[in-house]
Amino acid sequence: MGSWGAIIMGFFGALFASLTLHWQWQLTGAVLYLPFIMFVLIALAAAYVIRMPGKGIVPSEGASKTFVWSSVGEGVALFLAANVVVNLHRPDLLLPTMALVVGLHFLPMAYAASFRPFYVLGAGLIAGAAAGFVVAPPLGGGIAGAMAALGLWIAAIVASRRDWLVKRMA
Repeated sequence: MGSWGAIIMGFFGALFASLTLHWQWQLTGAVLYLPFIMFVLIALAAAYVIRMPGKGIVPSEGASKTFVWSSVGEGVALFLAANVVVNLHRPDLLLPTMALVVGLHFLPMAYAASFRPFYVLGAGLIAGAAAGFVVAPPLGGGIAGAMAALGLWIAAIVASRRDWLVKRMA
């Protein structure tokens, strides 16, 4: 995934961070916008790379289809998982559940694109989710949310840098 993927991962990293601040540490107000500063920085860097001449990283047609279906499945799974967790009256498990679903969605993408860093990202998100399920609230959800945000931000930076290197070499 290239710079477009970096924008998506940067946004969802900021969303995880903001939800963690609000749901786990009950912070409100302008502090919830702070994670989106990181998103803006990632998006600006990615936009710079997107505007560079050259094709950059282009996934195969099969990988592109897998990305779409995996993302659709992720959206449906997030909706269903959130409803199950809320209806079980366990909001403390919402962030770990979300991190698990997002982590799982990277695994078919990694396989289709033969791209090992997606396996690492998926495993990191799943590990954060596992910690979130095991550690008592509110720390468990905080760990899952923070690991998800950091993992997605790091992946976004790496993706944008990788796309930049490919375009620079062309």
